[in-house]
Amino acid sequence: MVEGTFAESVVLETVLLSILNHDSAIASAASRMTNAAGDRPCIEMGSRRTHEWAAVAAARAAYVAGFATTSNLEAGRAYGVPTKGTSAHAFTLLHDNERAAFEAQVASLGVGTTLLVDTYDVTAAVNLAVDVAGVGLGAVRLDSGDLLVQARQVRAQLDALGANNTRIVVTSDLDEHSIAALAAAPVDAYGVGTALVTGSGAPTVGLVYKLVAREDEAGLLIDVAKRSKDKVSIGGRKWAMRRLDAGGVAEAEVIGIGTAPANDGKSSPNPRPLLVELMQEGAIVADLSLDAARRRHELSRAELPPHALKLSRGEPAIPTYFEDQRR
Repeated sequence: MVEGTFAESVVLETVLLSILNHDSAIASAASRMTNAAGDRPCIEMGSRRTHEWAAVAAARAAYVAGFATTSNLEAGRAYGVPTKGTSAHAFTLLHDNERAAFEAQVASLGVGTTLLVDTYDVTAAVNLAVDVAGVGLGAVRLDSGDLLVQARQVRAQLDALGANNTRIVVTSDLDEHSIAALAAAPVDAYGVGTALVTGSGAPTVGLVYKLVAREDEAGLLIDVAKRSKDKVSIGGRKWAMRRLDAGGVAEAEVIGIGTAPANDGKSSPNPRPLLVELMQEGAIVADLSLDAARRRHELSRAELPPHALKLSRGEPAIPTYFEDQRR
């Protein structure tokens, strides 16, 4: 909700919608992916699949929604998002052979690095990787083929070679559905690109920005609303809250006009206000740090009931209702 002069509020419309529509879509996809991944970390790797500045915003939004790191160095510089990446196929192809590539990478980054093992033959590359780096090799990355089958084969191969602590990182057009399908695989981390930065099929959340009230000559607020065909809005200042049951589990989200329900800790269901004041008289009054945003996302998702975390497309996580509390 924005309150201000007409001129100031209109100036904000485009930039606010641009940020919220894009970043919310990315964060929603990232939340589904990190939920599917469980305790396994997700690495954001989508910069090559979107606009150069959208890539930076996407990395930040993904981190807010639980991604552990990003390959986007500008997101690390500008926002402090932890950066991490793996070797590319081009690095292997640059060398005369795979051994030379692995030796160069280990010499530069140490045995804790992640070696890419599917440029030629995965089985041969895993043997070579352990031969070059030893059993202390940090990780290997798989980027093609049937990842479920390959991860199991590579895990067995690494264990047989004595590299029991070498992790397996998988990439290759992953989304929340393929991540969930790999839950039983011996995978330690996921690298996600295209599906993440395109909102996993929903690159925008379709938010709108409407004038719903104005002051009259006496300084009193008057409700106003658009009434055109197929684009009707509801006038009046809004409040928003999440309705929780006695156990703190979300039952619904409610948008309303008038007096908001009291958050007295006694109501059942108990309402939790969703609006957070960000600025007042031009001054920032909220904690806008990434750590605070990550905590807010984690706590909000933890309130959802199990059925709200399913990956079915097109279904709302929990119901949303409208209430008119005007007297």
